[in-house]
Amino acid sequence: MADTRFPADLDRYSRQMLFAGVGVEGQRRIRAARVLVCGCGALGSAVADGLTRAGVGFLRIVDRDFVELSNLQRQVLFDEQDVASGIPKAIAAAAKLGRINSGVRLDPIVADIDAGNILQFAGDVDLIVDGMDNFETRFLINDAALELSRPWIYAGCIGSHGQVMPIFPGQSACLRCLIGDVPGPGETETCDTAGVLGPAIAVVAALEVTLAIKILCGGREAVRESLSVIDVWEPSLRAMQIGKLREQSDCPACVQGRRDWLRGEKVSQSTVLCGRNAVQISPAEKRKLNLAEVAARLAATGTVTHNTFLLRLELPGGSQRITLFPDGRAIIQGTDDPVVARGIYAKFVGA
Repeated sequence: MADTRFPADLDRYSRQMLFAGVGVEGQRRIRAARVLVCGCGALGSAVADGLTRAGVGFLRIVDRDFVELSNLQRQVLFDEQDVASGIPKAIAAAAKLGRINSGVRLDPIVADIDAGNILQFAGDVDLIVDGMDNFETRFLINDAALELSRPWIYAGCIGSHGQVMPIFPGQSACLRCLIGDVPGPGETETCDTAGVLGPAIAVVAALEVTLAIKILCGGREAVRESLSVIDVWEPSLRAMQIGKLREQSDCPACVQGRRDWLRGEKVSQSTVLCGRNAVQISPAEKRKLNLAEVAARLAATGTVTHNTFLLRLELPGGSQRITLFPDGRAIIQGTDDPVVARGIYAKFVGA
């Protein structure tokens, strides 16, 4: 039965609108908002689910990967059928989200976020939300957000703990104020060494969605400038005030105006994928591959399957697999050595 206290077109959000921080006007702002979710793995899928249920008007989801069985422990939008179907996460997520809320316009994009496309993805949205698993892309998002003057929400999760921080370009501390530079090898924990708990993902994603709702409803004034640090195992939640960090850091990005990642000055064409025994290879120049033609060419090499979104080649011996995307990007499974992965790519895909 409809709740007569609210407009009929917003009735499904009645419990959300009863909350004083949202209300009818806040819900209308949420419905009018355009949001970019970068990455649709553990954090990204939970964030996309929360924003869809909250009624965000337009949701663009960009992710480079496909669903695997080991994802299901913590990536809430996917199931075993998605694994069997062999489709990219962005496409699988959009299919599920469309059944949850048909009133949300969904724009799933299968791509690796890089310096050549980030401004296109972020240029027409009101808010950027972090669902990534690596600092290189987060620093790129930070550069793009500063360049476009778009607010964004940084978040990360490993083991049982995570952190979340809202960033308002020109007004608050940015990611480089907080961290300075991408941590070097061995300087931080990874999911390979520390693992990750599903409940930790859920809490961090919930904090991200809550911040997103606050920003979309009330803007900068509704949000406190702090870094939230959680540990679900202890459990504990701390809010660290960072109001003076920008002035104290002489930040290369938001104070000095440098855009090192956005200009492509800091980039790698190979990326080791956390916890996957896999390496992503991205060609220096994007291609446009006909996957059916590539499948025919590789048919004698090993077991080949393909669909609209990707091609898979199981190499003889079963220990290595190539997943190739239409833009020439590939994920080489069965090694975490970028040199080996580039050699496999060159041998079977091309230079």
